[in-house]
Amino acid sequence: MKKLVAMLLSLMMLLVCVAAYAEAPEGYPEIKAGVDFGGAEIYIYDYWTASAERVAEPTDEQQAQYDYRDWLEATYNCKITQIQKGDWESNVTELINFTTAPDGTLCLFILPPDFVGTPMANDLFAAWNENDLIDLGADKWNDATVNFMTKGGKVYGVSTGNSEPRQCLFFNKRVLEEAGIDWNTIYDMQAEGTWTWDVFESMLQQINNDVDNDGVLDIYGLTGSNSDLYMMGAFSNGAEFFNFNEAGELQIACNSDAALEGLQWAKDIWNNYGYQQPADGNWDYFKAAWNQGFCGFYMYQTYGGFNDNSELSSMADEWGCVAFPIGPKGDKYVTIVSDNVTVIPNVYDADTTAKLAFIYDMWSNATPGYDDEFGWIGNKYNFTDERAVDETYAMLREPEHCVANNVLYIGSINDVLGSPLLWQLGGSTPAELVDAATPAWQALCDAFNGK
Repeated sequence: MKKLVAMLLSLMMLLVCVAAYAEAPEGYPEIKAGVDFGGAEIYIYDYWTASAERVAEPTDEQQAQYDYRDWLEATYNCKITQIQKGDWESNVTELINFTTAPDGTLCLFILPPDFVGTPMANDLFAAWNENDLIDLGADKWNDATVNFMTKGGKVYGVSTGNSEPRQCLFFNKRVLEEAGIDWNTIYDMQAEGTWTWDVFESMLQQINNDVDNDGVLDIYGLTGSNSDLYMMGAFSNGAEFFNFNEAGELQIACNSDAALEGLQWAKDIWNNYGYQQPADGNWDYFKAAWNQGFCGFYMYQTYGGFNDNSELSSMADEWGCVAFPIGPKGDKYVTIVSDNVTVIPNVYDADTTAKLAFIYDMWSNATPGYDDEFGWIGNKYNFTDERAVDETYAMLREPEHCVANNVLYIGSINDVLGSPLLWQLGGSTPAELVDAATPAWQALCDAFNGK
């Protein structure tokens, strides 16, 4: 009799649990019928989460996230752990090792985009868009990443939310004012779509100044990363370094008129207005030079100014920030983005792959009740003026202004573009360098295309 009572009580508890999860709580995603992991453990392997332990005294938002993820695990009968597997560089090796000798673990990997090319070329990623459990057209998915990870119509990786902008132009308000430039007009032109190469160059001419007439400039129009300047010269002119042809094959694209024009223009800008590396200077000499306050514009990336403890935090002068100007063949402001990519190892059957894609979709949702569309702002207003945050940074986060550098399919920017092109522009024309690099680049494209 006691055993019977115990069994009945257990059954009643099970029914209560089923009833509890038959309908999602308010604000939670709709339950997807038929998805059940049978109690399996699922791992999301990133390269930064040292511990999966929950904090002892969570904030309200943290507790809400814990509650949501507890519901998620109970609803779909699984245990999900996000934890570090390798570091920034070795996590892709961990994925390759796993796909070579899978052990039955259910897992996804989060990789830097710098390392997705080789496994993508070798079919080590499963496609995300071959099931009906997720909608990659939903607003949560990052369009730049989806486009970057698409090959032959299949999407091999995703990321969520808006991108973190990278390339931008900082400006020194004092230096511009002393040159007779109202820096607010740059924001105005950016808003109007009239912030162009020509306007930028006219300001650089105005800023260059040999104060003591000794034949050496004392105030320079520009400093910063000339590699970023050269790349943005091409991208801002509507060009790319590599793209896909109609057959879906990766091809060289920096031999186009738009790319060569952009590279040549950027080279001329740097030669005429750039404060360049001193003979005894380190490669990052421009960081100290910018903070010393004798350059008008600074070609760099947003993290240099908008993040806590960034290089610009020690700068005495006030600064602003705008997008890189538009070239004559360009039609919008752009920034090159580099977002982490979540991939599924290509070792599972179609049903398991679909369920892993679905559970990651659910896991990566914003915490119900805390979908703060302005959370990205953080403390950015502490560093600069409102227009740099509300107009420039906000604009460059939007998908239509984000471009991925397809060079990452075949190697790092330094290896593929730096040595043969970007670092050699001082001594040769862009056309000459592109022509000389074409055989090596074509071999890399052929390897990616499986030829």
